[in-house]
Amino acid sequence: MDVSRRQLITTALASAAVPQVALANTPIEIAWDDLIPQGVPYSEIIGEGEMDERNDVWRPIFDTNATKLNPVLDGAYIKMPGFIIPIDLSTAGVTSFVLVPYVGACLHTPPPPPNQLVFVTTQTPWPGESLWDAVWVTGQMQHELQSTEVAQTGYTLKADEMQVYVW
Repeated sequence: MDVSRRQLITTALASAAVPQVALANTPIEIAWDDLIPQGVPYSEIIGEGEMDERNDVWRPIFDTNATKLNPVLDGAYIKMPGFIIPIDLSTAGVTSFVLVPYVGACLHTPPPPPNQLVFVTTQTPWPGESLWDAVWVTGQMQHELQSTEVAQTGYTLKADEMQVYVW
């Protein structure tokens, strides 16, 4: 059987795309440490800080390690746990929020560094009565340093799915 170069390339490209499509639907489960690039110790991303007397909050001063992002996660389809700090909240629920590693981050304590915060948007609102629950968030992650009402975030995530995190 003679196979032309065009048929060989077409077949190879088609077969190479199949595993990627299958993998695109399977999220990579990550933890908060995975947001920090390899070789950057957590202890080196938190600096000193200063008290904002007017607003009665502690403002941490981060060094450049605080905005270093993990290049492997840019564009990755991931699943990660965390807690919700609402940004857009309506009677239907929350449609955008900052995902934080522990309860009360950004509200009752100084915010974690940007590479430890994820700005999340979702088409399906998360119920307002479930705001204190730990959640699993699944979706596509991107690098994007941005300022929000509560803190500067290093990542964005478009959530396809959310569910209560069960310990």
